[in-house]
Amino acid sequence: MSKENAIPIGKRGFPLPLGATVLPDGINFAIFSRHGHSVELIIEAFAEDTDAEQYTFSLLPGFNRTGDVWHILLPLYWKKIRYGYRIDGKSDPQERGTLFNNADILIDPYCRMLSPRKWGELSSCGKAPCCQIPLHSFDWKNDTPLKIPLSESIIYELHVRGFTQSETSGVRHPGTYRGIIEKIPYLKSLGITAVELLPVAEFDENDNYFSNPDTGEKLKNFWGYSSINFFSLKSGYAADTGNCIKEFKEMVLSLHQAGIEVILDIVFNHSGEGDYNGTTTSFRGIDNPIYYLLDPETKEYMNFSGCGNTMNCNHPVVRELIRSVLRYYVIEMHVDGFRFDLASILGRDTKGRVLPDPPMLEVIAEDPILRDTKIIAEAWDAAGLYQVGSFSTDKRWSEWNGKFRDDVRSFFAGFNNSVTNLATRIAGSSDLYHPSSRGPCNSINFITSHDGFTLYDLVSYEKKHNRLNGEENRDGENHNLSWNSGKEGQPATRKTENLRLRRIKSMALTLLLSQGVPMITAGDEFGRTQQGNNNTWCQDNETGWIDWSLASKNSGLLRFFKKCIELRKNYRVFRREHFFVVGGDPEHAEITWQSLKPGQTDWSSSCHHLAFLLNGLNSHFFVMLNGHRTLSARFTLPSPPGKRKTAKWYEIINTSHASPKDFVSIQYAGALNAGDRIDVAAMTAVVLQTK
Repeated sequence: MSKENAIPIGKRGFPLPLGATVLPDGINFAIFSRHGHSVELIIEAFAEDTDAEQYTFSLLPGFNRTGDVWHILLPLYWKKIRYGYRIDGKSDPQERGTLFNNADILIDPYCRMLSPRKWGELSSCGKAPCCQIPLHSFDWKNDTPLKIPLSESIIYELHVRGFTQSETSGVRHPGTYRGIIEKIPYLKSLGITAVELLPVAEFDENDNYFSNPDTGEKLKNFWGYSSINFFSLKSGYAADTGNCIKEFKEMVLSLHQAGIEVILDIVFNHSGEGDYNGTTTSFRGIDNPIYYLLDPETKEYMNFSGCGNTMNCNHPVVRELIRSVLRYYVIEMHVDGFRFDLASILGRDTKGRVLPDPPMLEVIAEDPILRDTKIIAEAWDAAGLYQVGSFSTDKRWSEWNGKFRDDVRSFFAGFNNSVTNLATRIAGSSDLYHPSSRGPCNSINFITSHDGFTLYDLVSYEKKHNRLNGEENRDGENHNLSWNSGKEGQPATRKTENLRLRRIKSMALTLLLSQGVPMITAGDEFGRTQQGNNNTWCQDNETGWIDWSLASKNSGLLRFFKKCIELRKNYRVFRREHFFVVGGDPEHAEITWQSLKPGQTDWSSSCHHLAFLLNGLNSHFFVMLNGHRTLSARFTLPSPPGKRKTAKWYEIINTSHASPKDFVSIQYAGALNAGDRIDVAAMTAVVLQTK
């Protein structure tokens, strides 16, 4: 309902800052649109005890426009408003790539909050005003950034809803930010230093077109890699949707008080609008050729993301939007870092070409507000661009090391040509991160993540089982580097399950004792399964949720993870900031490689065993790894470093043993001498330590 005669007259306003800004004499609204010919600001106002009334403000090109920014200052004093924009212009998708429709009511890209709704409720975005201006008053209790060095970090990747949504979680507020708060004692007991949250920016979980092939039930967009507004938090992850910002801040503060940092998985490579068949909610209706990469000839979307569109990240307007979002989360939400999904797209120019020195990457790395934050790249995109090790020469950028994942998987699946690569990964991947400018901490080491098999499924399935995703098993990765340990899936014999458990522990040990920054996927520490589904993006059910009953059922595995994390924290030799020095006095070498016998190495393609001695100065470690599927390997123990030739070795870890004998304190460990021989079972890791 139009109430134009009941509203005050607006002032010209200011072009900056973009978005809605509360000023002493009203609210200033500013939005960018270069190709739009007309802009209308639609406001729904809520007075006390009355229904919303809608007002339309036409912004005049000669008065309310400065350059490409449309703006107006309104002396508004309503307690609550919702707003959006109608933008019209010449729609010419074939020639200019513009696509205006004044029937759409668009989201302000700089909006800080969208209309709250519970998980699963239908969204009105694109059809009604849904932008809100939140209050940010919050008592941070003098909270400051933890600034945990990367060398000290252990990252734990989790999905806000999936982490506690199962009734087995035992929390009062399942699937929410508060649910994470309730699990902080568990996180502290595990020993991790940071949680990495899958996307928390607002998205439409109902935009999935696929259905369960058995029940016909429409599936959800569960993971949320389809933001419709980068600033606004997912209100459906809040126990009290109307107070999602306050609840998120309470979660961050509580985690910080427990010594745990918060890293956000953030998606700037594409938006939830999809291709031209998708729903227009914001960017496409505001200025399609500015915000998206379009083919110069056809004006079709360039699809480097695999999700229908690609953000034009190196356009100055989009660069400034991205920087503003990152600053907002650091300043207002106190987050400690970001993981950039399909980050290679950030390095493409406005025509989709790969840039040698992308300005977007420099903007993020050099921004003064972001200097204390962790910045982590997923250094590839869906179009085949793979930049692990070459994403950036700036030491500020760390990377998900996909080669670490692949090489550890290959070795513990019994594949050939894996020993040399494994040694390189254990030592920190100096082949990828050049010692002259970077170090081991530029490598975020992982074996599993949200995308792919869980650790249990990695040792239980050789093929993906994604039929219930509704795409006839076409979706998901086919190249998993997995081995099912002799039987596909469950049920399996006790012997097979014991082998699976051994392999899980051996890979976990390798992850946590390698140089670099380890990342664990939530639930792997107690053997969660997705029944072989390696792409649970649409599984908002027991498949995608964590089954917390496994923490009790597989308590021995959980104990093993905790002990490995504790070992890593106790000895700096496992978390170096610089690569091992090669050469010099063999007696004082920082790391010494061997095959079955001291002084001998075997880097052949058919070799399946590897050992290395770490000079820890006060305490030394000898690690033996056997990646053969069936055969044990007999290792001869070397002398400890230095002059302590009579020093004994103590076997503290043997992944072939059942809990608690798989990890024992050194005072209870059996003693061994240099020159002794020890048989290491197939798929087993053994660690010796000196006192």
